[in-house]
Amino acid sequence: MKMDKMLKQVQKMQAQMTLAQEALTNETVEGSSGGGMVVAKANGQGDVISISISKEVIDPNDAEMLEDLVLSAVRESIRLSRELAEKKLGGLTGGMSIPGLF
Repeated sequence: MKMDKMLKQVQKMQAQMTLAQEALTNETVEGSSGGGMVVAKANGQGDVISISISKEVIDPNDAEMLEDLVLSAVRESIRLSRELAEKKLGGLTGGMSIPGLF
C-alpha cells in the first residue's frame, strides 16, 4: 500500500512540475550590460527572446566592444532565467537535485 501512495505522490509532483515549467515560459528576466545600453530578455525556460541595443553604443569602428556587451547581456539573462527556474521549481522538488531540471 505504501508503494501506491508513493507512486501517487510522484505523479502529483510530475503534474505540478509540468505546470510550473509551462508557467516559466511566460515569465521574463532581463540581463543588461554597458549601463543598460544592451538588454537581453530571456524567458523562464532559458530562451533568449529579445535583444535591445542603444544606438549610442553602435560604433562601426569598434564591433568587438558591441559583441562583448551583447554576450555579457545574454549571459546575464540566461543566469537570471536559471535562478528564476530554480526558485519556482525548487520548492516542488523538496530540495532534491534532479539532473537536467535546472
